[in-house]
Amino acid sequence: MIRREASAEWRGKLQDGRGSMRTGSGGCEGPYSFSSRFENGKGTNPEELIGAAHAGCFSMALSGILAKAGFSPRSIKTRASVEMAKEGEGYRIASVTLDTEAEVAGLEEGLFVQHAQDAKDNCPVSQALAGVEIRLNARLL
Repeated sequence: MIRREASAEWRGKLQDGRGSMRTGSGGCEGPYSFSSRFENGKGTNPEELIGAAHAGCFSMALSGILAKAGFSPRSIKTRASVEMAKEGEGYRIASVTLDTEAEVAGLEEGLFVQHAQDAKDNCPVSQALAGVEIRLNARLL
């Protein structure tokens, strides 16, 4: 079994406190606050990190699916937009939209979209977000 870790520390009350998050590898770390999470303040937030994880996972899954089907992708670029919704007294992740563009020689658009859908449905992060609506926009360059 593979284990990955991350950590966070929060200091203070919810609205005026400050925190920091860090991946176990140290490859990603940064400050976060109420403002960076629920407003447009500077810093990162958990949803942004979920989006990065989802975009990375999906892109790798799509690359593997394409290779298994006999195609060699030159590049796959994916942007994940994570939307939060107010629900009662709190918030929840309401949806994720994956926008992906790929350069793949010899692949027709319809088959590419099928492979992208397969990656969206089966990458580990999509599976972890099973209770969240996940939308996909996929196109070949």
